[in-house]
Amino acid sequence: MSEDRIQVSAPGRICLFGEHQDYFGLSIIAAAINLRITVSGRERKDNLIKISLPDIGEKEEFSLENELVYKKERDYLRSGINILRRQGVQFHSGWDCLVQGTIPINSGSASSSALVVAWLKFLLESVKDRRADFPEEIAEIGFLAEVAEFEEPGGKMDHFSSALGGVTSIDFSENMRVKRLKNHLKEFVLADSLQKKDTTGMLGFIKNHVLKGADSLRQKIEGFSLKSPLNQEILDEIENLPLESKRLLRGTLLTRDLTAEGITLFEQDVFNHVRFGKLLTKQYEVLRDNHHITTPKIEQMIEESLKAGALGAKINGSGGGGCIFAYVPEKAENVSEALERLGAKAYIIRVDEGVRREK
Repeated sequence: MSEDRIQVSAPGRICLFGEHQDYFGLSIIAAAINLRITVSGRERKDNLIKISLPDIGEKEEFSLENELVYKKERDYLRSGINILRRQGVQFHSGWDCLVQGTIPINSGSASSSALVVAWLKFLLESVKDRRADFPEEIAEIGFLAEVAEFEEPGGKMDHFSSALGGVTSIDFSENMRVKRLKNHLKEFVLADSLQKKDTTGMLGFIKNHVLKGADSLRQKIEGFSLKSPLNQEILDEIENLPLESKRLLRGTLLTRDLTAEGITLFEQDVFNHVRFGKLLTKQYEVLRDNHHITTPKIEQMIEESLKAGALGAKINGSGGGGCIFAYVPEKAENVSEALERLGAKAYIIRVDEGVRREK
């Protein structure tokens, strides 16, 4: 490929364990999937960026002369350029770009983060910045461009999952630790309910009530934190909290412990696929009963996928609509067909690598 043409891609992700944990400094396990966002471009002789986004029927055009003014909420294409400029990147030419993807949009599979990660990889490649070869650095910039720049309540899970690829556990404590886990996983079925979500509203609501509940417990239990092992004293004090904080704090701590169990499972020499499936379903039950991030259609999709032979299933992402996924090491077509009969759009998927430049 000549240097005046660049093509990159970044994957979506499924969150195996740990929804709503990253922004509390806790751990998650996520897997990149082989549904991807692709950004391709040809260099121009002026300083204009022209972007075609046929999947959503939009076009963007802007000049690289000055700091870009945002034209809409979450204007990630402009924010990526602004963030890189503040970090000293100088753009010497414009580009004609095409953005296309196979990730369901606004459905919990990190399509927006995959877009941001792919866009940043493209921009860094275009100026031959060394960070183009370091996915962890792309992930950090992605968080700045998507979350921090617009003062959103989310965390870094999606950016690191998309940038790094594979199966990863990420501990989001003060000294963040990322670990690549062995990929024992076979096929999944990802299914879009076609019900749109309110991701930022959901995140803000959960974060607010969990932090309120944790503050209340700190006043009663010396040294309490969201990393404190569950014991009877903590459970008793949680029962005294207002309803929303009670259920959401309990769900956060149960999810934390399920994630730890999942990490142990992946570290075993012989991977227990049946146990993995059961843990997925148990994580879904916590998200359903404590976080209230399901819908009647999502519940029906989970139930039907298990009936059709899935070893486990759960909602994907922040919830309130969007996608589920089912773990189906064998005969994934049966589960896919069952979910399509419910009016969902189903995809048979596998774990994939992270952000990359295409040849």
